[in-house]
Amino acid sequence: MAAESSFDIVSKVDRQEADNALNQTSREIAQRFDFKNTGAGIRWSGELGVEITANSEERAKAVLDVFKEKLVKRGVSLRSLEADDPKQSGKDYRLSATFEQGISQENAKKVAKIVRDEGPKGVKVQVQGDELRVASKKRDDLQEVISLLKGKELDFALQFVNYR
Repeated sequence: MAAESSFDIVSKVDRQEADNALNQTSREIAQRFDFKNTGAGIRWSGELGVEITANSEERAKAVLDVFKEKLVKRGVSLRSLEADDPKQSGKDYRLSATFEQGISQENAKKVAKIVRDEGPKGVKVQVQGDELRVASKKRDDLQEVISLLKGKELDFALQFVNYR
């Protein structure tokens, strides 16, 4: 009897890549002419939060766009970034954004339902906290599940880890 193969579906942000993107954004806005004398800045706010400041709403949104561009170049999914609208705070505008990690129970149920309904037969899905474990006797079935989920337009980021 063949051993069962499995992999985990998680939703995590690579903190180091996000930090590199933030540092690149900070350097770029310090050098770009359109950000001169606008008080534009970006910094970490807690473990997974980012705070953007500027003297106008448009500049704050522009800094966010630069940050998103850097995240994409570094391979961090924008689906995990939740940004608020800029709010006035004194003379400056502040925009806060956070990275979402983990798969919520309702999203885990959605993914499990997709795999059960559209995936190959004989594939088992278990919800384990904020991640899912997918198991099957055939490795080809697991590859099929990965390509099925990559083809779906989900509103949260997925990564596939611990493939064995």
